[in-house]
Amino acid sequence: MFVCLCNGVTSHVVTEVVANGARTSKQIAEACGAGGDCGRCRRTLRAMIEAHFAVNGSASKVSH
Repeated sequence: MFVCLCNGVTSHVVTEVVANGARTSKQIAEACGAGGDCGRCRRTLRAMIEAHFAVNGSASKVSH
């Protein structure tokens, strides 16, 4: 599923970026471009970060 239409970034790519340590939507944008243009997907990106850490533990408060 595409998460960021502006840059053609899929949920799979975002999941990998988060698994590799991204904890903010800004870090995701720097790593793969998602959320770097119009910003409509940033809410989804933050939800994906929260979901990742809820499942995988070590969830600290996510910065926006």
